[in-house]
Amino acid sequence: QAAAQKFSGGIGSKLCGTFIFNTRFTFTLSFVSFSRLNEAILLLIFARHAIIYYFNAIMLFFIFYFLFVFFTDLLPALDGDAKTMNFLQEVVDIMLAYIVESFDRSTKVIDFHYPNELLQRNNWELSDEPETLDDILISCRATLKYAIKTAHPRYFNQLSTGLDMVGLAADWLTSTANTNMFTYEVAPVFVLLEYVTLKKMREIIGWQEGRGDGIFSPGGAISNMYAMLLARYKMFPEVKEKGMSSAPRLVAFTSEHSHFSIKKGAAALGIGTESVICIKADERGKMIPSDLERRIIEAKQKGYVPFFVSATAGTTVYGAFDPLMAIADICKKHDIWMHVDGAWGGSLLMSRKHRWKLNGVERANSMTWNPHKMMAVPLQCSALLVREEGLMQSCNQMQACYLFQQDKQYDLSYDTGDKALQCGRHVDIFKLWLMWRAKGTIGFEAQIDKCLELSEYLYNKIKDREGYEMVFDGKPQHTNVCFWYLPPGVRYLEDKVEKMKRLHKVAPVIKARMMEYGTTMVSYQPQGDKVNFFRMVISNPAATFEDIDFLIEEIERLGQDL
Repeated sequence: QAAAQKFSGGIGSKLCGTFIFNTRFTFTLSFVSFSRLNEAILLLIFARHAIIYYFNAIMLFFIFYFLFVFFTDLLPALDGDAKTMNFLQEVVDIMLAYIVESFDRSTKVIDFHYPNELLQRNNWELSDEPETLDDILISCRATLKYAIKTAHPRYFNQLSTGLDMVGLAADWLTSTANTNMFTYEVAPVFVLLEYVTLKKMREIIGWQEGRGDGIFSPGGAISNMYAMLLARYKMFPEVKEKGMSSAPRLVAFTSEHSHFSIKKGAAALGIGTESVICIKADERGKMIPSDLERRIIEAKQKGYVPFFVSATAGTTVYGAFDPLMAIADICKKHDIWMHVDGAWGGSLLMSRKHRWKLNGVERANSMTWNPHKMMAVPLQCSALLVREEGLMQSCNQMQACYLFQQDKQYDLSYDTGDKALQCGRHVDIFKLWLMWRAKGTIGFEAQIDKCLELSEYLYNKIKDREGYEMVFDGKPQHTNVCFWYLPPGVRYLEDKVEKMKRLHKVAPVIKARMMEYGTTMVSYQPQGDKVNFFRMVISNPAATFEDIDFLIEEIERLGQDL
């Protein structure tokens, strides 16, 4: 019976209980003295309970038979279809329960435990012998129990939040198909959907008739590195075969508020982080074009070769949009590749109300666009869009004859693997494509506009509220709302140095309390000479005005004693 209690839903326990009860009752009857008057009735009762006894014995056998099922009993094992369906149905039930719980505001965003404590609470170690599928289901439940509910309407910690049901279904489907994106031969539909979607995205950018190229990569950092790789190849194609020794000292330019992936890409490509020149940004976090041109001229005078400018559409912290038109003019004047890192802000192109913030993006040579952020496509979904067709292929191709045979029966341009850095490439496109089919462009537009409306609501509520101070003046361009909360114990300090010292510790303490209570999550960080402040970002379509109100009240509740 103890073993049967592990059976999902308590079915095993109930059946074991029924078996034990009826067995005892049957054996009790066997000792009853029969009289001629009731002998027939008692015999019928005995027969009935004997049947129940044997039925329960058979049921108990099946309970234990199914209870101790191992992975070897599942498909493709012979007669493994029923066991496989039962196991997968259990997993689906676990996931569906988690999804429903994630959208329930009365539940925690996180059941927080410190790493050592979490390691001790469950056995996470790997063993030589297999565990039963019942134990595997227990592991599945434990994993989700301690997972962060990124779909929760009060989770604001990262740029990618929320959970779209159509996108989730698409993710399940692609895992079921379990194929690779390198050739049409093995991923015919997915390759075509990537072709169609990338073309649509290029049209939205503003490139004529959607011409150009592109690829879905494992994230914005890789998309940015692709752009840098292409820019180098465009200027010095010999580097592909001869290496960096065949090129002069190359330098790239980006805003001091840009994403760290620009420097990381330079390091990975052998260009070096010291060859990335950071351009000054104004008080709102936008790149200053005059400083960009000044630094380009300086680099040329030193004998360096400027080859790449990365402008940012939606900086990670401030949500700033660099002046793309002015940057495009400078890049054209100096014949430099212009890239737009729109990982965070690129999705505003879907909104007629907000796309003006990316005016000039159509003049870029390449653009990074992450639908897994503002468009709430399940991770991962990042696209690199390139204006020049064929450049990716010539830059990256290695013509491996075991994959990219030239005598196939179909159009070889649909074999996309040779233009990618990866060989194995996950199917990221289907989530975006299926969601686009379900929502339409207008659905994405409404979703994005709502998130920006919520951020404006938050800004308006706290800009003049006692105890709050904005990091920069004016309404944010994106959903990033950056602010300090000054608790009563800090609010009226006259010593400015002491005030900043104590304020620097406020956000980390409140954030830690948020996680321990599990009520909400919002990010914080310093920026330049500014002490730690909250960076609120909104990309979850499930969030409401009430959730914004809750966040403000929770910050005040958790920080009132500081």
